[in-house]
Amino acid sequence: MLKDQFSLAHLTALACPPPALTYIAARAGFDFVSIRPICMGLRDEPDYDLAANRQMLRQTKAALWETGLQVLDIELARIVDGMNTKQYEPAFEVGAELGARHVLCSVWTDDAVFANERFIELCELARMYQLTIELEFVPVASVATLKQAVSMLHIAAQENAGLMIDAHHFHRSKENVSDLKGIPAEWFHMFHLCDAVKEIPRTKEKMIKIMREERLYIGEGGIPIKEILQEIPKVPYSLEIPHLQRSERLGFEEYVKRCLQSAKEYISLNLDDVNIY
Repeated sequence: MLKDQFSLAHLTALACPPPALTYIAARAGFDFVSIRPICMGLRDEPDYDLAANRQMLRQTKAALWETGLQVLDIELARIVDGMNTKQYEPAFEVGAELGARHVLCSVWTDDAVFANERFIELCELARMYQLTIELEFVPVASVATLKQAVSMLHIAAQENAGLMIDAHHFHRSKENVSDLKGIPAEWFHMFHLCDAVKEIPRTKEKMIKIMREERLYIGEGGIPIKEILQEIPKVPYSLEIPHLQRSERLGFEEYVKRCLQSAKEYISLNLDDVNIY
């Protein structure tokens, strides 16, 4: 059976710049880091534009070299109305320079034709840097369901395109685990592992708050994680578990250690005897 591998997703400790995130991840026992060099422009969100901040880029390289960690993915290449695919090229170049494997992508335009065209362009651009584009469906975005994401991937038909499932989004979109059957195994390159309360919020605002500030340790909530993971190939698990109060109380280093501990314990208890290929 393949070894479980874990990445520390940047949203779990977004206040930590990439070099600090890398050192924290290494001390906690992670195999990878997943960093966010593409700023989304949200209020109070730090900007880690490594293409513009060459000093931080050098520091990130040094941290990766010293710790031996690798970069699993960079984020987030959003497809929005009026966007130009080339705007992401500096971040793709940085990702390749750091040895990243994947780029996360989500869709925030209701113009399906435009979205499909830009997605194909992103894949073509990423191919120049030996990167894949991982399409993530998000319940508050335009591509909000598994069905929509699968359809988009079939239309694009790009060899370096993948499907990135986030456990939180899967549950909030009210997906059925059985719908994972038949999805091409080669589409899976990584998985966002987290937990959350079982009850799905009734408002978009509350859903976003939980998504960004109140996710739970693995096994603590009500998401059918075991059932989901039984239906997909074993891939690296990126732990995206932001919890504002816990990380402030414990400090990021202790908090991410507990995130990783919960994931390892859950998988050991629930999945070690399952033949995940």
